[in-house]
Amino acid sequence: MGGVSFPQKIRIFDTTLRDGEQTPGVSLTPEEKLMIAKQLDKLGVDIIEAGFPATSKGENEAIKLIANENLKSEICALSRTIKSDIDAVINCDVKNIHLFIATSDIHLKYKLEMTKEQVLENALEAIDYSKAHGLTIEFSAEDATRTDIDFLKKFYGTICKAGVDRINVPDTVGIMTPKKFYELILELKKVVDKPISVHCHNDFGMAVANSLAGIEAGATQVHVTINGLGERAGNAALEEVVVSLELLYGYKTNIKTNLIYETSKLVSQLTGIYVQPNKAIVGENAFSHESGIHTHGIIKNPLTYEPIPPEFVGRKRILVPGKHAGKHGLKAMLKEYGIYPSEDQIKEILIKVKELGDKGKRVTEEDLINIARIIVGETAEKRKILKLKELAVVTGNKITPTSSIKIVFKDKQYAASEIGVGPVDAAIKAIQKVIDPIIKVHLKEYRLEAISGGSDSLAEVIIKVEDSNGNIASARAIHEDIVMASVEAMINGINKLLFKKGGI
Repeated sequence: MGGVSFPQKIRIFDTTLRDGEQTPGVSLTPEEKLMIAKQLDKLGVDIIEAGFPATSKGENEAIKLIANENLKSEICALSRTIKSDIDAVINCDVKNIHLFIATSDIHLKYKLEMTKEQVLENALEAIDYSKAHGLTIEFSAEDATRTDIDFLKKFYGTICKAGVDRINVPDTVGIMTPKKFYELILELKKVVDKPISVHCHNDFGMAVANSLAGIEAGATQVHVTINGLGERAGNAALEEVVVSLELLYGYKTNIKTNLIYETSKLVSQLTGIYVQPNKAIVGENAFSHESGIHTHGIIKNPLTYEPIPPEFVGRKRILVPGKHAGKHGLKAMLKEYGIYPSEDQIKEILIKVKELGDKGKRVTEEDLINIARIIVGETAEKRKILKLKELAVVTGNKITPTSSIKIVFKDKQYAASEIGVGPVDAAIKAIQKVIDPIIKVHLKEYRLEAISGGSDSLAEVIIKVEDSNGNIASARAIHEDIVMASVEAMINGINKLLFKKGGI
C-alpha cells in the first residue's frame, strides 16, 4: 500500500465507556455500561476502557461489574498518577491500568503547577506502585502534541525503561495534522521500545485521519469510540477507523464489522446521542440513494456509487423517492411492493414524484406507493394485508393511558391491550404487541405535524419502522384525531414491511 508498513496486529482500544461518556449530557447507569461492554466484547474490540474509578461510587460499581463479567476483551480503567486513584483501579478488579499525567507547558503551569522534573518523578512513583500490584500499564502523556518534543522524548524514554507495557500518544485537543502526527510518532519511535498507541480528538475534524497516520508511522493500537463520542467534538470513530483500515488499507482487525451498525444503534439509544444523518458508515443516509443517476448505477452494479458494501457493516441499501429520482430507482422500489408499472406509467409516476419534491415536500415511500397505485389502477385498501378493526383508548387525570386494539390479518382476528406514558404511546405499544407473532417491528422515528389551523386541525403523523431483518419503511397518515393518525401510520408502515416480506 504505497510503502505503508503495518505492524503484525493493530489493537482496537475502545474508550466509549470512559472518554465517550464524557460527552456533555451523557451519563450511563452501571447496568447500561455493562450492556455496552457486552456489545463491545461481541463486536471484537481488543481492550475496553470501562471508566475512571476516581469519578464516583457508581463508576466503581460499573467497572467492577464489567471486570467480573469474564469478557474476552481486556478490561482497563483510567487513573491519574495518584495513589488513591490507583487503589480505586485495583479495587475494581481490573488487570489493566491507563495512567496519565499532563506534560505540556500550558498544563504544567496552569493546571498542575508542577515542574517537568516533578511530573516525571510523579509518573515513575505511579509506575512503581502499579507494577507492585501486578497491573499491566499503558501510560499517556496528556496533551502530548503540545509538549516540548525534547521533554516528550525524555518522558516516554524514561517511563519505558521504568517498565510500562505500552505508551499512548494523545492529541488531547485535536490540533494535529496527519503529516505532523506521522512525523511525531516516527520521532518517538527513536526512543521508545514499547508498543505505541494513539488517541486522537476531533476538534478540527481530523481525528480519524490522524489516527490512521499514527498507524502508518508504526503505532500498534488505536483509541476509538462508537459514533465518535467524546468531549467537545469527540474522538476518532471506531466505525470509520476500522472500515478504513480494512477496505482502504487492506488490513484485517479483530472487529466483526457486520456488528458495527447494531453497536452504533445500541450506544445511540442508551446515551441519547444520535448520529447526524450524513455520518459516515452509521448515519441514516450513509447507504441511501435518491439521485436518478446514482440509483440507476446502483441497480446495475452497486460498486458504481457504493465504496462500502452495506452488508459489510450490518446495513441495507435504501433507495429514496424524491425530486432527484429517476425511473429505474422508482421501478426498483415499487417492485418490492409487487407493483409493476408499464413504461408510460412509470414516466407519469416520476412526474408526480418530482412535482411533490419541487413543492418542498419530503416524498415518502407511502407517497410513491399511493401515486403508483392510483396510476396503475389499484386502491390502497385492496393492497392492505393488515387491517385495523377496532381501537379503544382510555386516558385522563389519574388514569394510566391504556389502549386496546383488534386487527385482522388474513381473515384471522388478533387483539391486545397495553399501557403507555400517553394515549399515542399506549396505542403504538398495543399494535406492536398484537402483531408480534406476525412480524417484529421497531418504531425508529415519529413526527407529528398540524396541517391546518385551529383546535380541530388535521394531524399528520409521519413514522419510520424497521423489522427484525433491518428492512425500513416510511409511512404517514392524516386524521383529526392524533391517536388515530398515529395508529393508521403504524398500520400503513407495517403493511409495507409485510409487502417486502412477500405478505408472509
